[in-house]
Amino acid sequence: MILLWDIWRGGFDAWKAAGKEVDTITSISAEELADLRKKNAAAKIVDVRKSSEFASEHIKEATNAPLDFINDAMSQLDKDEPVYIHCAGGYRSMIFVSILKARGYDNLIDVKGGFKSIKETAKFELTDYVCPSTLL
Repeated sequence: MILLWDIWRGGFDAWKAAGKEVDTITSISAEELADLRKKNAAAKIVDVRKSSEFASEHIKEATNAPLDFINDAMSQLDKDEPVYIHCAGGYRSMIFVSILKARGYDNLIDVKGGFKSIKETAKFELTDYVCPSTLL
């Protein structure tokens, strides 16, 4: 008999060994996303930052679906097509993907490092930067 305490003490490996349910989220780097976009310019990119962050600067072809309005975002996504999700640094995109994965969206791919990493690659066409304070 495996006790919950034994699983907790053994961490994730003990959880898996006990046959408990696990799931994973696919993540790619901004560099990988850039390479993918070279092969498939129609790849869907969704930016889950707040509207004001998106308005300040974003990938030109990206769609904005703020995490705050995740239920509205569901209607923008096709469950059968891969969608690349990013935020500013990676935290919100992981939450977004996790919530929607639990709702049956299995083709969402997190972009590690978010917009910061995307911008650092210098491989994406971005909108001109607008100071966020001017958007208030």
